[in-house]
Amino acid sequence: MPMPGRLRFLADARHLQIAALATLLAINFLYIDFGAKPLASALALAASLATQVACAWWFGLKQLDLRSPLITGLSLSLLLRADEPSLLAVAGVIAILSKFVIRHDGKHVFNPAGFAIVALLVLSDHVWISPGQWGTSVWFASLVAFCAILVLHAARRADIAIFFLASHAGLLLARALWLGDPLAIPLHQLQSGSLLIFAFFMISDPRTSPDARLGRFIFAFAVALAAHWLAFSMQMRPALYLALALSPLTMLIDRILPAQRFSWTAPVERFPIRLHRKALKGFGLSHFLRKTGAHFS
Repeated sequence: MPMPGRLRFLADARHLQIAALATLLAINFLYIDFGAKPLASALALAASLATQVACAWWFGLKQLDLRSPLITGLSLSLLLRADEPSLLAVAGVIAILSKFVIRHDGKHVFNPAGFAIVALLVLSDHVWISPGQWGTSVWFASLVAFCAILVLHAARRADIAIFFLASHAGLLLARALWLGDPLAIPLHQLQSGSLLIFAFFMISDPRTSPDARLGRFIFAFAVALAAHWLAFSMQMRPALYLALALSPLTMLIDRILPAQRFSWTAPVERFPIRLHRKALKGFGLSHFLRKTGAHFS
Protein backbone atom coordinates (compact mmCIF):
# COMPACT_ATOMS: atom_id res chain seq x y z
CA MET A 1 0.00 0.00 0.00
CA PRO A 2 1.50 3.39 -0.95
CA MET A 3 2.40 5.72 1.88
CA PRO A 4 0.55 9.01 2.35
CA GLY A 5 2.31 12.05 0.96
CA ARG A 6 3.57 13.24 4.33
CA LEU A 7 5.08 9.85 5.20
CA ARG A 8 6.65 9.60 1.75
CA PHE A 9 8.23 13.00 2.33
CA LEU A 10 9.68 11.97 5.70
CA ALA A 11 10.85 8.58 4.36
CA ASP A 12 13.69 10.28 2.47
CA ALA A 13 16.54 11.03 4.90
CA ARG A 14 17.64 14.00 2.79
CA HIS A 15 14.58 15.95 3.90
CA LEU A 16 15.53 15.58 7.56
CA GLN A 17 19.15 16.38 6.70
CA ILE A 18 18.03 19.65 5.12
CA ALA A 19 15.84 20.43 8.12
CA ALA A 20 18.69 19.72 10.57
CA LEU A 21 21.25 21.86 8.70
CA ALA A 22 18.77 24.67 8.11
CA THR A 23 17.89 24.68 11.82
CA LEU A 24 21.59 25.00 12.73
CA LEU A 25 21.96 27.88 10.29
CA ALA A 26 18.90 29.58 11.79
CA ILE A 27 20.36 29.13 15.29
CA ASN A 28 23.53 30.80 14.00
CA PHE A 29 21.61 33.83 12.76
CA LEU A 30 19.16 34.15 15.66
CA TYR A 31 20.85 32.90 18.85
CA ILE A 32 24.49 31.75 18.76
CA ASP A 33 26.91 33.19 16.24
CA PHE A 34 28.91 30.35 14.65
CA GLY A 35 30.44 32.78 12.16
CA ALA A 36 28.11 32.18 9.20
CA LYS A 37 26.96 35.43 7.56
CA PRO A 38 23.63 35.87 5.72
CA LEU A 39 25.10 37.15 2.45
CA ALA A 40 27.80 34.48 2.24
CA SER A 41 25.29 31.75 3.10
CA ALA A 42 22.81 33.03 0.51
CA LEU A 43 25.54 33.04 -2.14
CA ALA A 44 26.63 29.49 -1.26
CA LEU A 45 23.05 28.23 -1.51
CA ALA A 46 22.23 30.17 -4.69
CA ALA A 47 25.43 29.08 -6.44
CA SER A 48 24.92 25.42 -5.49
CA LEU A 49 21.31 25.39 -6.70
CA ALA A 50 22.04 27.37 -9.89
CA THR A 51 24.97 25.11 -10.80
CA GLN A 52 22.80 22.02 -10.29
CA VAL A 53 20.17 23.48 -12.63
CA ALA A 54 22.79 24.36 -15.25
CA CYS A 55 24.50 20.95 -15.06
CA ALA A 56 21.16 19.11 -15.18
CA TRP A 57 20.40 20.95 -18.44
CA TRP A 58 23.90 20.55 -19.89
CA PHE A 59 24.16 16.83 -19.13
CA GLY A 60 20.57 16.15 -20.14
CA LEU A 61 19.25 14.81 -16.85
CA LYS A 62 15.65 13.65 -17.07
CA GLN A 63 14.81 14.92 -13.60
CA LEU A 64 15.99 17.97 -11.65
CA ASP A 65 16.61 17.18 -7.97
CA LEU A 66 17.65 20.13 -5.79
CA ARG A 67 17.93 18.28 -2.49
CA SER A 68 21.61 17.31 -2.83
CA PRO A 69 22.81 20.83 -3.80
CA LEU A 70 20.71 22.27 -0.98
CA ILE A 71 22.52 20.03 1.52
CA THR A 72 25.83 21.03 -0.05
CA GLY A 73 25.04 24.76 0.17
CA LEU A 74 23.93 24.48 3.79
CA SER A 75 27.07 22.51 4.70
CA LEU A 76 29.31 25.12 3.06
CA SER A 77 27.43 27.88 4.88
CA LEU A 78 28.06 26.25 8.25
CA LEU A 79 31.68 25.24 7.68
CA LEU A 80 33.46 27.58 5.27
CA ARG A 81 34.55 31.13 6.11
CA ALA A 82 36.06 33.64 3.70
CA ASP A 83 37.27 37.23 3.55
CA GLU A 84 34.93 37.82 0.60
CA PRO A 85 31.36 36.43 0.49
CA SER A 86 31.79 35.75 -3.24
CA LEU A 87 34.22 32.95 -2.40
CA LEU A 88 31.29 31.01 -0.92
CA ALA A 89 29.61 31.24 -4.33
CA VAL A 90 32.79 29.90 -5.93
CA ALA A 91 32.73 27.04 -3.43
CA GLY A 92 29.14 26.20 -4.39
CA VAL A 93 30.02 26.10 -8.09
CA ILE A 94 33.10 23.93 -7.53
CA ALA A 95 31.18 21.55 -5.26
CA ILE A 96 28.36 20.83 -7.69
CA LEU A 97 30.60 20.71 -10.76
CA SER A 98 32.73 18.06 -9.05
CA LYS A 99 29.69 15.77 -8.87
CA PHE A 100 29.23 15.82 -12.62
CA VAL A 101 32.85 15.97 -13.77
CA ILE A 102 34.85 13.81 -11.33
CA ARG A 103 33.05 10.49 -11.60
CA HIS A 104 33.86 6.81 -11.81
CA ASP A 105 31.50 3.96 -12.58
CA GLY A 106 28.40 6.05 -11.96
CA LYS A 107 29.59 7.49 -8.61
CA HIS A 108 31.16 10.84 -7.90
CA VAL A 109 34.59 10.37 -6.40
CA PHE A 110 34.57 13.17 -3.81
CA ASN A 111 31.94 14.54 -1.48
CA PRO A 112 30.97 17.83 -3.18
CA ALA A 113 31.23 20.13 -0.15
CA GLY A 114 34.42 18.45 1.06
CA PHE A 115 36.03 18.75 -2.38
CA ALA A 116 35.15 22.46 -2.65
CA ILE A 117 36.51 23.19 0.82
CA VAL A 118 39.84 21.49 0.11
CA ALA A 119 40.11 23.10 -3.34
CA LEU A 120 39.66 26.60 -1.95
CA LEU A 121 41.98 25.95 1.00
CA VAL A 122 44.68 24.92 -1.48
CA LEU A 123 44.04 27.67 -4.03
CA SER A 124 43.33 30.65 -1.79
CA ASP A 125 44.73 32.22 1.36
CA HIS A 126 41.42 33.97 2.03
CA VAL A 127 39.32 31.03 3.21
CA TRP A 128 39.37 28.95 6.36
CA ILE A 129 37.31 26.35 8.21
CA SER A 130 35.11 27.24 11.13
CA PRO A 131 35.89 24.84 13.99
CA GLY A 132 32.17 24.81 14.73
CA GLN A 133 32.44 24.91 18.52
CA TRP A 134 28.73 25.40 19.03
CA GLY A 135 28.68 25.07 22.79
CA THR A 136 27.91 21.89 24.71
CA SER A 137 24.11 22.18 24.60
CA VAL A 138 23.83 22.82 20.84
CA TRP A 139 26.51 20.21 20.10
CA PHE A 140 24.72 17.54 22.14
CA ALA A 141 21.33 18.40 20.62
CA SER A 142 22.87 18.19 17.14
CA LEU A 143 24.45 14.82 17.94
CA VAL A 144 21.10 13.45 19.11
CA ALA A 145 19.28 14.87 16.07
CA PHE A 146 21.79 13.50 13.56
CA CYS A 147 21.78 10.08 15.23
CA ALA A 148 17.98 10.11 15.23
CA ILE A 149 17.99 10.68 11.47
CA LEU A 150 20.25 7.66 11.04
CA VAL A 151 18.20 5.37 13.29
CA LEU A 152 14.74 6.45 12.12
CA HIS A 153 15.72 5.85 8.52
CA ALA A 154 17.83 2.75 9.23
CA ALA A 155 20.42 4.49 7.08
CA ARG A 156 22.61 2.35 4.87
CA ARG A 157 25.46 4.69 5.63
CA ALA A 158 24.81 4.90 9.38
CA ASP A 159 27.59 2.39 9.92
CA ILE A 160 30.33 4.51 8.33
CA ALA A 161 29.44 7.49 10.53
CA ILE A 162 29.59 5.22 13.59
CA PHE A 163 32.83 3.61 12.40
CA PHE A 164 34.46 6.99 11.80
CA LEU A 165 33.38 8.57 15.09
CA ALA A 166 34.48 5.46 17.02
CA SER A 167 37.86 5.41 15.23
CA HIS A 168 38.37 9.14 15.70
CA ALA A 169 37.43 9.00 19.38
CA GLY A 170 39.59 5.93 19.95
CA LEU A 171 42.63 7.57 18.38
CA LEU A 172 42.12 10.75 20.42
CA LEU A 173 41.75 8.72 23.62
CA ALA A 174 44.83 6.59 22.83
CA ARG A 175 46.89 9.72 22.19
CA ALA A 176 45.75 11.29 25.46
CA LEU A 177 46.63 8.15 27.41
CA TRP A 178 50.02 7.91 25.67
CA LEU A 179 50.86 11.52 26.52
CA GLY A 180 49.35 11.39 29.99
CA ASP A 181 46.81 14.10 29.16
CA PRO A 182 43.56 14.38 31.14
CA LEU A 183 40.50 12.86 29.47
CA ALA A 184 38.94 16.33 29.34
CA ILE A 185 41.18 17.11 26.36
CA PRO A 186 39.92 14.39 23.95
CA LEU A 187 36.35 14.97 25.14
CA HIS A 188 36.68 18.65 24.28
CA GLN A 189 38.18 17.78 20.88
CA LEU A 190 35.15 15.65 20.12
CA GLN A 191 32.72 18.48 20.91
CA SER A 192 33.09 20.10 17.51
CA GLY A 193 30.26 21.03 15.20
CA SER A 194 32.41 20.59 12.11
CA LEU A 195 33.23 17.04 13.25
CA LEU A 196 29.53 16.17 13.40
CA ILE A 197 28.81 17.62 9.95
CA PHE A 198 31.83 15.79 8.56
CA ALA A 199 30.77 12.45 10.05
CA PHE A 200 27.04 12.60 9.32
CA PHE A 201 26.95 14.54 6.04
CA MET A 202 30.31 14.05 4.29
CA ILE A 203 32.08 10.78 4.97
CA SER A 204 28.65 9.09 5.09
CA ASP A 205 27.78 10.32 1.57
CA PRO A 206 26.38 7.18 -0.14
CA ARG A 207 27.66 8.36 -3.52
CA THR A 208 31.29 8.45 -2.39
CA SER A 209 31.54 5.76 0.28
CA PRO A 210 32.25 2.05 -0.41
CA ASP A 211 29.32 -0.23 -1.19
CA ALA A 212 30.36 -3.07 1.17
CA ARG A 213 30.08 -2.65 4.95
CA LEU A 214 33.61 -4.01 5.52
CA GLY A 215 34.82 -1.56 2.90
CA ARG A 216 33.15 1.32 4.72
CA PHE A 217 34.85 0.29 7.96
CA ILE A 218 38.24 0.21 6.22
CA PHE A 219 37.61 3.57 4.59
CA ALA A 220 36.37 5.21 7.82
CA PHE A 221 39.40 4.01 9.79
CA ALA A 222 41.79 5.07 7.01
CA VAL A 223 40.31 8.59 6.95
CA ALA A 224 40.45 8.86 10.76
CA LEU A 225 44.07 7.69 10.77
CA ALA A 226 45.05 10.09 7.98
CA ALA A 227 43.29 12.97 9.74
CA HIS A 228 45.19 12.30 12.97
CA TRP A 229 48.51 12.15 11.14
CA LEU A 230 47.77 15.43 9.34
CA ALA A 231 46.54 17.13 12.53
CA PHE A 232 49.18 16.04 15.02
CA SER A 233 52.24 15.27 12.89
CA MET A 234 51.81 17.83 10.11
CA GLN A 235 50.00 20.42 12.29
CA MET A 236 47.25 21.01 9.72
CA ARG A 237 44.02 22.45 11.11
CA PRO A 238 41.64 21.32 8.31
CA ALA A 239 42.96 17.76 8.65
CA LEU A 240 39.55 16.09 8.45
CA TYR A 241 38.75 17.57 5.06
CA LEU A 242 42.23 16.99 3.68
CA ALA A 243 41.92 13.36 4.75
CA LEU A 244 38.97 13.02 2.38
CA ALA A 245 41.56 13.08 -0.39
CA LEU A 246 41.52 9.33 0.30
CA SER A 247 38.10 9.16 -1.39
CA PRO A 248 39.55 7.59 -4.58
CA LEU A 249 40.38 4.63 -2.32
CA THR A 250 36.67 3.83 -2.58
CA MET A 251 37.16 2.72 -6.20
CA LEU A 252 39.76 0.15 -5.14
CA ILE A 253 37.67 -1.03 -2.18
CA ASP A 254 34.59 -1.47 -4.38
CA ARG A 255 36.65 -3.56 -6.79
CA ILE A 256 38.05 -5.80 -4.04
CA LEU A 257 34.82 -5.95 -1.99
CA PRO A 258 31.94 -5.70 -4.47
CA ALA A 259 28.44 -5.19 -3.04
CA GLN A 260 25.04 -3.88 -4.05
CA ARG A 261 25.15 -0.30 -5.30
CA PHE A 262 23.30 2.31 -3.28
CA SER A 263 19.91 3.42 -4.61
CA TRP A 264 17.56 6.02 -3.16
CA THR A 265 14.55 4.05 -4.40
CA ALA A 266 15.45 0.75 -2.70
CA PRO A 267 13.13 -0.38 0.14
CA VAL A 268 14.08 0.85 3.58
CA GLU A 269 14.68 -1.67 6.34
CA ARG A 270 13.09 -0.67 9.63
CA PHE A 271 13.90 -1.55 13.21
CA PRO A 272 11.27 -3.91 14.65
CA ILE A 273 9.03 -2.21 17.19
CA ARG A 274 8.77 -5.31 19.38
CA LEU A 275 11.40 -7.97 19.93
CA HIS A 276 10.64 -11.41 21.25
CA ARG A 277 12.74 -12.42 24.26
CA LYS A 278 14.47 -15.12 22.21
CA ALA A 279 15.33 -12.59 19.53
CA LEU A 280 17.32 -10.61 22.07
CA LYS A 281 19.82 -13.43 22.47
CA GLY A 282 22.98 -12.71 20.55
CA PHE A 283 21.95 -9.10 19.89
CA GLY A 284 25.50 -7.77 19.69
CA LEU A 285 27.38 -5.18 17.68
CA SER A 286 27.32 -7.17 14.44
CA HIS A 287 23.53 -7.56 14.66
CA PHE A 288 23.11 -3.86 15.39
CA LEU A 289 25.24 -2.87 12.40
CA ARG A 290 23.37 -5.31 10.20
CA LYS A 291 20.10 -3.71 11.24
CA THR A 292 21.35 -0.19 10.50
CA GLY A 293 21.75 -0.79 6.79
CA ALA A 294 19.52 1.63 4.77
CA HIS A 295 19.43 5.01 3.02
CA PHE A 296 21.45 8.04 3.94
CA SER A 297 23.82 10.55 2.38
